[in-house]
Amino acid sequence: MPAKTYDAIIIGGGHNGLVSGAYFARAGARTVVLEGRHKTGGAADTSAPFPNHPEIKVTTYSYVMSLMPPTIIRELKLKEFGYKVTPFGPYYQAYPDGRSIKVFASDAQRSHASIAQFSKKDAETMPKWEAWLKGVADVLGPLLLHVPPRLGSLAPGDLLAQAETGWKVRKLGLRGVADVTRLFTMSVTDLVSDWFESDAIKGMLAINGVIGTWAGPDEPGTAYVMLHHSIGDVGDGHLGSWGFQEGGMGGVSDSIRRSAEAFGCEVRTNARVRKILTREGRAVGVALASGEEIHAPCVVTTIHPKIAFLELLDRKELPSDFVTDIERWKTRSGVVKINVALSELPSFKADPGTNLQEHHTGSVELCFSPRYAERAFQDAHIERKAATAPFVDGTIPTSLDPTLCPKGVHIFSMFSQWVPDDWNREPHRQELEAYADRCIDLYTELAPNFKRSVIDRQVIGPYDMERELGLIGGNIFHGELSADQLFHMRPAPGYADYRTPIKGLYHGSCATHAGGGVNGIPGWQAFRQAKKDRAFGRS
Repeated sequence: MPAKTYDAIIIGGGHNGLVSGAYFARAGARTVVLEGRHKTGGAADTSAPFPNHPEIKVTTYSYVMSLMPPTIIRELKLKEFGYKVTPFGPYYQAYPDGRSIKVFASDAQRSHASIAQFSKKDAETMPKWEAWLKGVADVLGPLLLHVPPRLGSLAPGDLLAQAETGWKVRKLGLRGVADVTRLFTMSVTDLVSDWFESDAIKGMLAINGVIGTWAGPDEPGTAYVMLHHSIGDVGDGHLGSWGFQEGGMGGVSDSIRRSAEAFGCEVRTNARVRKILTREGRAVGVALASGEEIHAPCVVTTIHPKIAFLELLDRKELPSDFVTDIERWKTRSGVVKINVALSELPSFKADPGTNLQEHHTGSVELCFSPRYAERAFQDAHIERKAATAPFVDGTIPTSLDPTLCPKGVHIFSMFSQWVPDDWNREPHRQELEAYADRCIDLYTELAPNFKRSVIDRQVIGPYDMERELGLIGGNIFHGELSADQLFHMRPAPGYADYRTPIKGLYHGSCATHAGGGVNGIPGWQAFRQAKKDRAFGRS
């Protein structure tokens, strides 16, 4: 049977692969997206994991939206295909002593009153902090949409790109550049301690510095991770706002797939790629695990770089220094996702009642201070055991999205940390279940009805994420957001422009610049570079 021929082949049907496929098809290219699993979406997924309760759905892995650029939403017409995100309610942290703090994105007066319970000084400082953070984000945020320059290259075109980047950053001024330097080099603990005095506020702000990261809040570089998670909004104009997609995160992937197919893109599942085919240093197609070959002059990989470059290609086809960079690519984790079905909403000692209240609609955290989070990391990193008292970024998506469960039933989503970074090698089921028990017990100390309201739960560790999704190490970003793996270093020096050493092969996974979070930027940029190179013969 002759091989099928397309203009573009996309490897991976996660959100970046679907975004890339949609853009190629929109440009008139005959495009196919190849997904190895039985369904598209990757980590942006909705499922029904409870055999005894098939009517209950959860947002399986990733759990909130924020960072997708309005350009992608508009150009792919995602709202016409089911993209519907409702902004969060307040940040909420309850304490064992019966106090709580609520911080609102759109109500500075109420935030001030809540913060002042813990520190009047911090209440006065918060608007200044938010203004400072916005000023930095206004400059660095657009750089997420900017192709990193080839720093160190003396080629005229590369020198021009370096100058253009420097020109953009000039807006920060002398003090601003110093602030950005601090962000890239400081720990989030040190940064927030420079501004605030209360553990309540420092714990709140430290959360965004460690989400999905193999580093505690005391680790240098976590200040940038905090900024990365604070850049986006969900169309409500508030910096760092997050929201719930209707139908769970699978609804985001489904909307992108519908868009891609409407533009003419073919999407195939159960189509695992075994090898990227090359000829004389150029990509010419792929071979599937089934033995089928598919040819195209342009191939985009949106899967983990260790799989794409070290398994799907012969290493001899790649420059030795590039191979070394990918081999050394850090992709550790320690994340455990726990999805809990509840028969009623948590009734917190600080804010009693199982009726829907505003504190149920935002982030419902378990992080009393930076020290609390750092202790959890040190348990995993130094003691080599699952955290005794895990840090949890919690949400109740059913508080704003009733489509996931029958009336009266709720999902509590726990994005928790840490377990040892080598737990991707073995299932560790018994230890993970004990870890989940501790998370539930800790929330029960804050909301006494929590444990008795549990209907069922799903516990997903690094081993599961690596085997099911190809997330090496269980890392949700396809690679750590550390200072040595950002911007022009992501994923390797000289190849941060979404191109690869193989002509016609482009890289649009989360391991590229702007990767991290469900934003689609890497898939979009891979398309743009291919179009710029006229790699697929269409305009």
